[in-house]
Amino acid sequence: MNLGIVPVIRAPSAELAQRAIDAVRAGGIDVIEVTMTVPGAVPLIESLVRRYGSDMLIGAGTVLDAETARACTLAGAAFVVSPILDEPTIASCRSYGVPVLPGALTPTEIVRAVRAGADMVKVFPCGAMGGASYIKSLKAPLPQVHLVPTGGVSEKTAGDFIRAGASAIGVGADLIDVEKLRAGDTDSIVASARRYVNAVQSARAAMG
Repeated sequence: MNLGIVPVIRAPSAELAQRAIDAVRAGGIDVIEVTMTVPGAVPLIESLVRRYGSDMLIGAGTVLDAETARACTLAGAAFVVSPILDEPTIASCRSYGVPVLPGALTPTEIVRAVRAGADMVKVFPCGAMGGASYIKSLKAPLPQVHLVPTGGVSEKTAGDFIRAGASAIGVGADLIDVEKLRAGDTDSIVASARRYVNAVQSARAAMG
């Protein structure tokens, strides 16, 4: 995840999810997280892995249990993301050697996630806790932890999160508007993806 942007793909159909993926890819983002809320998410992941190979990092999101984590891993998911901290899910991913990003919010939960084997920690819902300022507060006592804020991330705040110490950002509806997908307007999603890329790269460049 060198780029540092993880588009969270939530769509009412696999077809619309595919449109979203093609759009963010055209916008310069080569990482996506297919959530389990997408109908047929696991076979979609398997199809995407076959289609894009090593050109794109395909992950699984909204994974709530070890059984689902295993199914996603066997389908070829390159990483697994959860909105919750579930130790069996972390253990399943570790057993298959797949990076796992459990969800946590408080410092206690974050440290617990790391001790359980998390590679990175999804801070969710970050926007409800103050956004970038919350990440900065967390990084002060936990500089070694790789945090991925999700929830409340927008084009305007993307750079703020990176400057606050986020290792990456999870981006949902602000980037991928389902109504625009339904209307066939993928150009605006491509343009938004490019703006996100510029925001993150500019923030990192400013940090040296």
